[in-house]
Formats: sequence, C-alpha cells, structure tokens
Amino acid sequence: MQDVLIRPFRASDAPWLVMQHGLLYARDEGFDETFAPLVHSILTDFVAWHDPTRERGWIAERAGERLGSIFCVALDDKTAKLRLFLLMPQARGLGLGKRMLGTCMAFARSAGFTEMRLWTHESHEAACRLYRASGWHLLNSKHVHSFGVNLVEQSWKIQL
Repeated sequence: MQDVLIRPFRASDAPWLVMQHGLLYARDEGFDETFAPLVHSILTDFVAWHDPTRERGWIAERAGERLGSIFCVALDDKTAKLRLFLLMPQARGLGLGKRMLGTCMAFARSAGFTEMRLWTHESHEAACRLYRASGWHLLNSKHVHSFGVNLVEQSWKIQL
C-alpha cells in the first residue's frame, strides 16, 4: 500500500463517494435508499461550509483509482468528529485504514482539537478493532432501526 496516495478531498470526488457509500452499504449491510442521500447531504454541507483550517477530507488513491475516504469535521471548539471513513473492498486488510485514520487524527491534533468522536455500527468489526487498537474508547451502544435495517449504533471517542 506504499503506492497509495492519501490526497485532499475535492468536490469532484463527492458523486463517487455518495455512489460507493450507497452501493457498499446496500450490498454489505442491507441499507435502503435513504442512506446515499444522507451521505450526499453531509458532503454538500462540507463542500459549502467547512473551515479548511480545522476541517478536512482525504481520498486514498492508487494509479487514479479511488480506494477510500476519511473526514475530520468540527463538533465544537475542542472536539472533532471522524466522518465518512470508507475503504473499498480491494483495499481492506492491507494497512491503509490505519494510515488513513492516522492522517485524520494527526490533522485533528494539529488543528487544536483535544478530543475526537465517531459514530459507527457494531457490524463494522474491522473498523471497531482498528479504533480500539488506536486508543479509541467505546462510549455507548444502542439498538436502532435505521436505513431500513436493525442495527447496533456505537459512539466512540479518543483524547488527542
């Protein structure tokens, strides 16, 4: 994975990211058609309103092929939120997720945040193992019905 570039997100990446979230979450999690519009809304707001000194997105890319994404956005003055962490199936299990998470967390620290939070689902076992191994702590879990399926939502945090 040394040949993978982790580059800044560009607005032109948004359609690809919305499509991949919709396709992969439908295939792997059974999510319905309400999920991709949520991703679209998140990205539309990011493109229009993000503060580039404190908020960033990245795309992992190899030879022009996009392999994943990760975003850091502000929750408040001291807390950042990790969002839209996605790895394409062909890029999983190769250490790229760890690299991307490290990039995002290092940026959050350099931007002055003292804590990060994230929201995920219990079914994302590999991501949850990565969070735990990187020092994140599970805050809570709850059963929900979202995007047409029953899920266990999780909230995580880390002190930076």
